[in-house]
Order: sequence, then structure tokens, then C-alpha cells
Amino acid sequence: MSNSVGQNLMQQHFLGATALERQSKLKNSSGVPKSSFSASSSLNKSSAQLRKFQISTKFYGTGLITKRKPKLAMGSHRASTFSPRAMLAADTASQRLARFNVDGIELQQVDASAPTSGSLTQVNFNIMYHSDSLLLHWGVKCGGNENWVLPSRQPEGTINYKNRALRTQFVKSGSGSHLKLEIEDPRTQAMEFLIFDEARNRWQNFHVKLPQKETMISDISVPEDLVQIQAYLRWERKGRQMYSPEKEKASSNNSLLLQEEYEAARVELLEEIAGGASVDHIRSKLTKKGGLEFKDTASNEKTNMIPDDLVQIQSYIRWERAGKPNFSPEQQLREFEEARKELQSELERGVSLDEIRKKITKGEIENKVSKQPQNQRHFSAERIQRKQRDLMVLFNKHPVKSVAGSISVEPKPPTAVENFAKKLEMDGSAVMNKKIYKFGDMEVLVLVTKPAGKTKIHIASDFQEPLTLHWALSEKAGEWHPPPRTVLPPGSVSLGGAAESKFSTISSDDLPKQVQCIELEIEDGNFKGLPFVLLSGEKWIKNNGSDFYVEFSQKFKQDAGDGKGTSKFLLDRISELESEAQKSFMHRFNIASDFMDQAKDTGELGLAGILVWMRFMATRQLIWNKNYNVKPREISKAQDRLTDLLQSTYISHPQYRELLRMIMSTVGRGGEGDVGQRIRDEILVIQRNNRCEGGMMEEWHQKLHNNTSPDDVIICQALMDYIKSDFDISVYWKTLNENGITKERLLSYDRAIHSEPSFTRDQKDGLLRDLGDYMRTLKAVHSGADLESAISNCMGYQAEGKGFMVGVQINPVPGLPSGFPELLRFILGHVEDRNVEAFVESLLEARQELRPLLLKSCDRLKDLLFLDLALDSAVRTAIERSYDELNNAGPDKIMYFTTLVLENLALSSDDKEDLIYCLKGWQHAISMCRSQSGHWALYAKSVLDRTRLALTSKAEWYQRILQPSAEYLGTLLGVDQWAINIFTEEIIRAGSAATLSSLINRLDPVLRKTANLGSWQVISPVEVVGYVDVVEELLAVQDKSYERPTILVAKRVKGEEEIPDGTVAVLTPDMPDVLSHVSVRARNCKVCFATCFDPNILADLQANKGKLLSLKPSSADVVFSEVKGGYLTGSSNLKADDGPPSISLVRKQFGGKYAISAEEFTPEMVGAKSRNISYLKGKVPSWIGIPTSVALPFGVFEKVLADELNQGVLEKLQILKKKLGEEDFDALGEIRRTVLQLAPPPELVRELKTKMHSSGMPWPGDEGEQRWEQAWTAIKKVWASKWNERAYFSTRKVKLDHDYLCMAVLVQEIINADYAFVIHTTNPSSGDSSEIYAELVKGLGETLVGAYPGRALSFVCKKNNLNSPQVLGYPSKPIALFIRRSVIFRSDSNGEDLEGYAGAGLYDSVPMDEEEKVVVDYSTDRLINDGKFQQSILSSIAGAGNAIEKLYGSPQDIEGVIRDGKVYVVQTRPQM
Repeated sequence: MSNSVGQNLMQQHFLGATALERQSKLKNSSGVPKSSFSASSSLNKSSAQLRKFQISTKFYGTGLITKRKPKLAMGSHRASTFSPRAMLAADTASQRLARFNVDGIELQQVDASAPTSGSLTQVNFNIMYHSDSLLLHWGVKCGGNENWVLPSRQPEGTINYKNRALRTQFVKSGSGSHLKLEIEDPRTQAMEFLIFDEARNRWQNFHVKLPQKETMISDISVPEDLVQIQAYLRWERKGRQMYSPEKEKASSNNSLLLQEEYEAARVELLEEIAGGASVDHIRSKLTKKGGLEFKDTASNEKTNMIPDDLVQIQSYIRWERAGKPNFSPEQQLREFEEARKELQSELERGVSLDEIRKKITKGEIENKVSKQPQNQRHFSAERIQRKQRDLMVLFNKHPVKSVAGSISVEPKPPTAVENFAKKLEMDGSAVMNKKIYKFGDMEVLVLVTKPAGKTKIHIASDFQEPLTLHWALSEKAGEWHPPPRTVLPPGSVSLGGAAESKFSTISSDDLPKQVQCIELEIEDGNFKGLPFVLLSGEKWIKNNGSDFYVEFSQKFKQDAGDGKGTSKFLLDRISELESEAQKSFMHRFNIASDFMDQAKDTGELGLAGILVWMRFMATRQLIWNKNYNVKPREISKAQDRLTDLLQSTYISHPQYRELLRMIMSTVGRGGEGDVGQRIRDEILVIQRNNRCEGGMMEEWHQKLHNNTSPDDVIICQALMDYIKSDFDISVYWKTLNENGITKERLLSYDRAIHSEPSFTRDQKDGLLRDLGDYMRTLKAVHSGADLESAISNCMGYQAEGKGFMVGVQINPVPGLPSGFPELLRFILGHVEDRNVEAFVESLLEARQELRPLLLKSCDRLKDLLFLDLALDSAVRTAIERSYDELNNAGPDKIMYFTTLVLENLALSSDDKEDLIYCLKGWQHAISMCRSQSGHWALYAKSVLDRTRLALTSKAEWYQRILQPSAEYLGTLLGVDQWAINIFTEEIIRAGSAATLSSLINRLDPVLRKTANLGSWQVISPVEVVGYVDVVEELLAVQDKSYERPTILVAKRVKGEEEIPDGTVAVLTPDMPDVLSHVSVRARNCKVCFATCFDPNILADLQANKGKLLSLKPSSADVVFSEVKGGYLTGSSNLKADDGPPSISLVRKQFGGKYAISAEEFTPEMVGAKSRNISYLKGKVPSWIGIPTSVALPFGVFEKVLADELNQGVLEKLQILKKKLGEEDFDALGEIRRTVLQLAPPPELVRELKTKMHSSGMPWPGDEGEQRWEQAWTAIKKVWASKWNERAYFSTRKVKLDHDYLCMAVLVQEIINADYAFVIHTTNPSSGDSSEIYAELVKGLGETLVGAYPGRALSFVCKKNNLNSPQVLGYPSKPIALFIRRSVIFRSDSNGEDLEGYAGAGLYDSVPMDEEEKVVVDYSTDRLINDGKFQQSILSSIAGAGNAIEKLYGSPQDIEGVIRDGKVYVVQTRPQM
């Protein structure tokens, strides 16, 4: 705890009128800065006491080598320190202080005049050395401070060197150089300096003591209350500087910092008294300055006996016990007096000062301050106490209107001008620029084309009155140069600085009405554009009051596309009104408000269109102001209208809240009336108060009056940074440039800013104070999501009116949770913490407290939303600041930070269920880690994989919703192509998803190492040699045939793809299950297949594209090396293109029955899938369940197709098959759709019903005709899957006659499974026949064998020890499938189990009812957190696999489910 009440009470002025606007460091997604509440960066005399920055110096010859010792944390400020160790002391008794000669630099004389009362210490340097580059590198020492202090009084031209020293250039004089310094601080005891020649890199280092000021009259004293007032006024003049917690801590061991300020104040008052002023005169003067009245305590000698440091500590204790309220300056001084009275009463009771000191440090002095209610104090000064919450309360599912393709209305027929433009574009010339201007129902077209060596400008219109073109040429916008006579169309007239040319009229059958047009042809040269206006009779036609201007350069992208995946009609309307929106922010925000109803009715694509438009605006891709003056209050009123509409939509359309939040982040808060007006008024007050009416400030004033924008927040910050840096103009430009404002942008404003700021030192304090206050006004309008501004708007604040300037009163938001204001103060007090953990916890606690308020309507909802946006952004910024700290942190710390960011992301997302379960998974992983569970890293890796999938899903949503609109609208508006291309990427980068991705990328290698996972999972260990090719996804090349052995590095593998011909290896960062279809096919085809977890290894592989590599996989690693000088033309993995097929099919015939029972399953009737399940019945142990089955045998499909009911379907299929034979592969989809048109013969329905009833299976038709129709549709889908692309191309590759492929349908009752599994009774990765390998998922098995992302739980089990399964990996699949009691129809073709052909899984199994997708919460799953249950289930699965393998006498590939702990096997086949 600091013992300085002054600095602590001042620090708590977060929201009052005395709040200091500090340097901005946090940024929102729109690029507008957000306050980081950093301590003022301006240097002060005691900054070295606050944070030491160690520097060691060593001399090597004449060079001074400087080395920094500790690395500063991100965001910290360097203190003004520079401590050379080598120093030369001078004789302080002598007025001539030193004379040295080292390495040619002769310091001939240093004179210092001893100061008298009210005078300055003068130091004169004379050097016998002549150079244009001779500098004095200097600082002074005060009191016991070992570090350099930088005096505020400096010679002209002095520069601040890295906030650590001052540099002043010597003045040449004859053969030498001289320099005079003036030191005004009476505490200065010594001066240290280095004299060096920059050009020759010569340095010399000196230390001299300065004569001290004569001792004041000893019997003069100053009342302590006056010293306190003077110290306060000094603090106020310095901008009311506040201190970060680190600086408080640095000064907590002693009161040196405050004492220095008090002593400086005391010296100033003593000088006044020594000059003849009376104490009463000083009191009157001070109280007038402060506007306060104080009691004269000087007469009370006992009062003055109490040391100030005790008063300060007691004041701080009072303030702390009061709940750290936001005291005004008047209240602060009253608190000093109350604290003094309390200590005085202790003295009067006979307590000694030593006893008081002991009691006060223990907080035992009685005071009258009432404590705050206990329930409002839910945190300590160091850390908040987070409330325990059920994470599931975050989950709110709102249905989102599904949108396919683009949303539009019936397209309007093209206008005459649009048709005319199309005709012009058809001549083949490059279109450089195209624009159609709307004038009610009339249009004006400007089209610029580029034939060889020329520029053609076509201007056309459907105005009925004859038109004249008044035009010129220009080398840059704004110029009018008379056109050369050689380019004038016939009949043109020259008019000095311009020309006039008549339009000609064109009529055509393909134009709905006549069009007037004119064509100009300009030779390539210096002219860059064409300004013009139109004359119709006596009326001038302009572009919104301004000249038209046509640029000749490449600006136009001819084809914006069809707008698929967008709200096309809305985007077209936005494009049409963009020229109006460019006038000002008022116009743009009002147009956006007009579009809101249409956008929300259109759904998420409509709101995505508004977001894209606003984002292009916020990132300066669109013009902010063009030829239009608008008052700031009109802009803020338009903002207010738009944000009110966004606020109401947030409540009425909760399914779109994430998009609405993103839109709000691009728009300032607004504020109708006084807040906006103060922007205009307050700048005038600043200019008048600080005598800066001209130059840059006047130019900025004109811009603010004309059209204020978010740029003004940055300009204001740049001005404050410039002033704080002691007027270093490079700091001004640095702040501007870092925030996207260049000199060219300043010049581009309608009221351009040409000048740089230039102020004098006497303006410094006033400007810092006034600009700091002005920053609040600017942020209130433009930076709704700025943290300090957002908190102020919610907590309430008041800004007084001055003269003509209106006042502002913002009331607190009603209904805030108990203790919430205190929580916000905690946040503001810890913004600059180097250790961000407690700060981030407080931000998230505030977001959680806000959340219930954001779910219901209130008048001030948008203020709460802007606060939530600011808190969200602050979390991201703080976490990014902690990256250095996390470099050396343990995995539990990184996992904890991951939970914080994940919570933040969930609080900002609409679709958050998966994120919540990821968060619960991380919490469980942390618990396992801290309890030293043996599998914690393995489990944490599964949670990490799931989190990565969730981030991928979110990125894909952004890409699907936003990118099409960005590409379409961006093209229409002429946005730079690079900005269009990275639009979605930048949206993601600005959110918590990118921060979360960075954290888990740090954690991944740690978990892999701890869990002994290595960098690879080898699925099919085959040694191969091949040429590397890199593809985005395996699906895109599955039908390709490579001519040479190829190693595919595929970024995405879903699990259901075919492996292309010629492929010898597939390497991927994706995570298909070991028993997925693609994994099985890789092993069957002897293709190397592996997952690579290390991005660096993957990058090395990708860098070898085109090279010949050798791959040598083991069970857990893949070693690769380049085959030098090798050339490979063939491989055993390549399929031969000619020769007879090695396998063949036998056409199956209809056996006379539409349906058969399990007892009738024979090779002539059904495939191996049906026969195997029938074989198991009664032969496996009784604890293994086998579902009842019937089947539609081979030939039934062909029989149904030939039925006269389906004659039309048959004829259509014959035509489509012919097209397919001609390699028109689009016919495959048409065939599948045609099969679904089949009608069932009545005999089929009767026979199937009879067989199902007799087998004890439910008949779907018993529940109604609709249920039978569902079953019939499922049967047809199984038959139609014969023409799946994947299956069709697979048979072509092995030259199977596709017509010979027949499809039986196995009918089984669905077991509503808790879990599903697949067993390979020989470990497929290692080939170990003594070991069973199995994978397990929650729900139905389709997520395991189908293309569902994530990994299953995997385990191995030795056949001789079935009760000891070993888990290899925990599940990361986010989705499980569940279904009601129903029936499933499984494909059972004669091509699925041919030896040498991987036909399994090519055809579909279709349930009668649609599965329900459920997002899985593994943290509550017994299989994960109940060891005994897990061991029981896994052992049962292994036991079932072992029993079935023994039954068949060969390795088996088995599928089954678990229901209520019982094992059911649904199919088995030989393991391949």
C-alpha cells in the first residue's frame, strides 16, 4: 500500500471532471485507438523512483557501449534514467568547476553561478574543440536519486534522447565552442554529462557538483496546509498525473516521491516569503487560485507538529475504508484536514508520535468513515474474487434463418443507359472506369476504355432535353486545363479554360428509349482525368453540387459477379447511394439507418452487407467527406439514430447479435445534441485558453467544424504525445502513422491540415489539460468501444459549460449490478498491470455481470453494449501483452489463460455451445493436471484439438457469411483488391479467435511432448518414394490420375475421400480417424497415410514440392529425405491403364422374392454384410447382442425399375446412362434424383411387411402412411448410392463393369446407441496381431466412419489381457448423432468385399428418420471421467472383437454399439 494519500486519491479520479486522458494503446476492430490508461509519458523529476531501467556502461577506447539489462514488459514506459558508472568529480568550492583534455576534446572551463533567492543556477561551458556535430548529452541529479532527472528548462534546440537524457548542440565560437545552461530546480545537486562528436564518434563522460542556493532565513516557516495546497496546484499544472500500480509499489517503501513534490512546493513558498510576501497574502493568493476556502491552521502549533507522511497515510486509510470513492479535488483536501483532526485528537489524548505511527500502520486510528456494504466488496486491491457460475447459462440458442445463394428481389429490366454501356463494352477494349449516376429516373453513364495507345471517354444519358458537355482535362483532381484542339469533337467550342461539345442522339431497337452520347478520344500523355458538368437548356447538371470527375487510371473491375451468397439487391442499393454517402458521416449513417429494416428482414446476409459496408468505411476504404460541410452535432445525431436501430434489432433479432455487435464496433456511440456540439465549441475554448488560434490548430479547428471523424481522436492523441515528448515533432508523426494517418491523408480533407503543430513551453500544461478533456468529448462521439469512454458513459459524468460552450450531463445507467461501479474502478486501476491475470479476470467478471442486462431491453442498452465491446477488446489486448510472460509459464498457466480467452470468445458469439463445452473441457484438463492425473496431457490434447476445430468452424462461418459480400460490394465500390481479399482474415484477426489460436499453438507442442505423442500419427505405415505435390484438400483431387508416383501433402482430409490413382502417400495436418473410410482404403491400397502435428515439419514437406522424396514411416514417426539425382517413372502403387481387370463382378438376378428373413441369406440373395450378421446369431457369447435383420435381396431394384409403374423412370435412366457412358459425369446426380422417383409395387410392400412382422421388427406403416413413405425413400437412397461419384469412379479405376454391380438392402432395427465403435482385431498401424485396436464415439457410428471432423476415443488391448485396455487418445469430435427408435437400411452390394478391391463404405446406409445432431459435453461423460466405467466398456469391446475373430479364424473389421452398457455387433467383415 502506498503511504502517499495525495497520489492515491488523485489516482482514483477515473471518471470525474479531473480525469486525465492518457495515451491510447488499445485498439478496436475498426482501427480507432482505445485508451490504455497508461501513466502519462511526460517526464517528471522523480520518474526514476517509479521504475528503474538499469543500464551498464563500459568504455572501450573512446566509444561508450550501452547495454540494457532487463527487457521491459510490453506497454511499459521507460523512466528517465541514464547512469554512467565512469565519472570525474570536480572541486565544488571553486567557481571554475573543471578543466579536462581527453582525446582531443579539451573542456577548458565550466563556470557555475551560485543562485540567490529567486534566481537560477547558470552553467557555462567553454571547449577548445571545433565541430558542427558537437553535442552535450546531459542530465542532473537531485536529492538521493541516483538516476538522471531531465530539467524542464532547456536551451532552444534541445532534444529528448529516448526519455533518458537531453542533447544540446554547442555553439561554435572562434576556434572553440560554448554553451550556457540554466537550472531552476533548487534541489539540483550535481550535473552529469557526456561531450561527444557525432561525426567522429568521440565520447567523454563527466560529473560536476553545482553550487547550492544560499540558506533561507531559518526562522521563516510556512503553514503546512499552504504547502499542501501549493503541492496540489503543482500536480494540477502537470496534468494531474496518475500512477500505475507498479509505480505505487515502487514508491511504497518510502515517501520520497511525494516528499520531493512537497519540498519543491515549500521552497517556492519560502522564496515568496523571502521576497517580502506575507503568509496572509500567500494564503489569499493560493485559495483564489484553487477556488477553495481553507482554515488557517498555522496558529495551531500542535497541528503543525503532526508529520505530513502520517496525515497522508491516515487520509489513504480513510479513503480506502470509504470504498475508494471518486473524490473531487475539494473532497481530497477536506479528507486531508479530517485525517489531520483525527491524528490531532490522538495527540491531545497524550499519545506520542511514535505510538501514533505504530497504530496508524496497523489501521488502529479511529475514524468516522462508514464502511461500504460487504456485498459490494467482492475483490481485494490485488485480485477480484470471481463468482462461481454455471457455464451453461451462457448458452442461448436462437434459430437463424437459413439462406441459400443470394437474396434478391425480382431483377429489374436493364435501363437504356445500362444496355448502351453493355454494347460499348463488347468492343473488346479494356474498361478502365465505369460509373452510372442517378438523377431520379434519369441516368448519366461515364465509361473509360483503353484501346491501344489511347483513352476513350464515353458519356451517355437518357435525359430527354438536348445536352451540352462543358469539359476540360486535368493532370490531377481539381484542375481544369483547356483541351487541345486536336481532341475536340466536331462542332465543339473553346471557352478559354474549357470546351463545350454537343451530345448526339442514338435510337435502337434494343434500347427501350433514346440515348444521348458523346465520345472523346485522348492520346496517352500527362492528362490523368476529365472534369465536366452538363448543360441542359439554361440548367447546369452537377454531381451533388460538385463537378463530375472521370479518372483515366485503372479503377474499375468490370465484373462484380452474380452476387451469389449475398443480399445482392441490398448491396446494389448501397452501391447506388455510395456517392451520396461520401458527402459526410451524417449522410452515411442516415443511409445505413434507412437500410436497417431491409437488412434485418433479409437475415444474416443482409446484416452482413451492412457490416461489410461499415467496415470498409471504418478502415478508410471509402471516402469520409466530400464537398459537404456538416456540424458535429448532426453527425452525432445520425450516429445516435443508427445505434438506436442497432440496439432495438439486438433485442428483436437475438439470433444476429454477433453481427450486430460487429456493426456497432465500426460506428461511434453518437449522442444527440450537446455531446456532438461540444466538439465544435470546445476546440474554440482550447484555442482561446492557450493562445493557439493560428497554424495547425486553426486548420484542425476548420476540419472539426466542417466534418469531424474518428481521425480526430488520433490527431488529438498525436498532439498530446507531441507535447508530452517535449515537443518532439517525430512523436507527432509516429502516432499518426501508426494509426493510419499520413501526411497525404491530412491534406485530403476538405479542410486540409497543411501545418505541423508548434507550441511554446508556457502552453504545455494548459494544452495537456484541455486536450485531455477534449479527448473525452471526441471519444464520446467517435469511439463508442473505447474502454474509458464506455465506462464513463455507463457510470455517468458531467462536463461543465464555459461561456458559449454547452455543458454535458451523462447520468449513470440505472440498474447496474451491486458492486459493479467498484469493479469498473478496479479495471481502470489495473489497465497497465504487467501481470495481466487479475486484470483479465476482472474484465471477464464485468462481462459476466453485464450479460443479463444485455439480454433485455432498456433505453441505455447501447451504452452497455459499447462497454461490453470495450471489455472484450481489452481482454484481447491484455492477453497479447502477456505473451512474453507465457513463454516461460507451465502448461497449467497457459491452459488457464486459454480458458479466459475462450470465455471471452463465448461471451461475444451467437453459436457458443461448442465453445462452452471446450471451456468445460479445459477446466477439467486443468483439474487433472493439478491432481497429477497420468492422462492429463492426453486429455488436454483432445480438448485442444476440439478447440482448434471450433475455431476453424467459426472462421468458415465468417468466410461464408462475409467474404462474398465483401467481394461483391467491394468490387462495386472500387475498393482496393488487397482490402477485399483479406477482409474476412482481418475480421478474424481483430477478434478473440486469433488470440485463442495463438495460445493453443503455444500449448500444442508442450502437450504432445508430455503425452509422448510425437509429431506424427501414422495410419498406414508403407515405405514409398514419390514426387511431392501440395493441395488444399484431398477431395478436390480424388478423381485425378497422377502420371508419376506422387506424395500428396493435403491441408484438409475429411475421411470419406478416394485416394487418387498414382498416389503413394497422403500426408496431412488434418485428423481423420484411424478407422475412417479413407484410412481403411489407404491401408488396402498400400498407400502411406499419416497425420503431421508439427507445422514446421509440414512446412518443410511443402517446401519440397516437385522434389523426389523417400518416406520411411514407423509406428509414430515419418522420416523423409530427398532422393538426390533420382528419377522415378513407375511405382507399384500406380494403377495400370491397360490390361484386363484383375477382379470382376457377377451380375445377380432377381430370385423371386422382394423380401427375405435372416435364415434365407445366401450368396445368391445378399452380400457378405448380411450373411456375416446372420452367421453371428447364436454363435457369439450371449452377452454380445446381434440385431434382428431382414433384407431386400439382389435384383429387387431392377425388378422394381422394370415394373410398368416405373416405365417413365426406366426410360429416363436409360438416357442418363448413355450420357454417363459418354463421360458426362453431371449425369450421376441426375440419375440419383431419378431413382428417387420410383414407385413401390404392391407385392414389395406386402412381402416386406410380412417379413418384418414375422421377425419381430416394427413395420413403419403401422404408424401411418407417411412413415412408410419415409422408409421407402430411405430404400431408394440406398439403391441410388450405386451412382455416388466416389463409388462410380472407384469401380472405373479397377475396371469393374458398373452395370454388373447389384445392391441388396439389409434392414435392421436401429439401436439408439450411447456409443458406437469400430474394431480391428489386428492393430492396423503396427500390424501387431496380438493387439486389438478400436475407436469409440458417442452416439451413432456415422460420425466415426463418415466425414465428421475430430478424433474418436482410441485404445489398444492385448488379447492375452483383455481387462487392461490402454487409451491412446481421447475424443475431440464435437458432434454426436442420436435417433429415435427406428429402422436403418444398409447397403449390401456384391462389390463391397471383393478381394483386392476396397469397396467397403463406398455406398450409403440410410436411417428412416433423420439423426439429431447433438453437441457433446465430454466433461460430464462417464467414459471420460469414471475410470471403472471406462475400463468396463473398453474391455467389453475388446472381448467382443476377440470372440468374433476366434469364430472366423481371421482378423476382423467389426462395427457395433453400446446401449446401457451392453455390446451389440451390427456387422463384421474380414480386416483388409
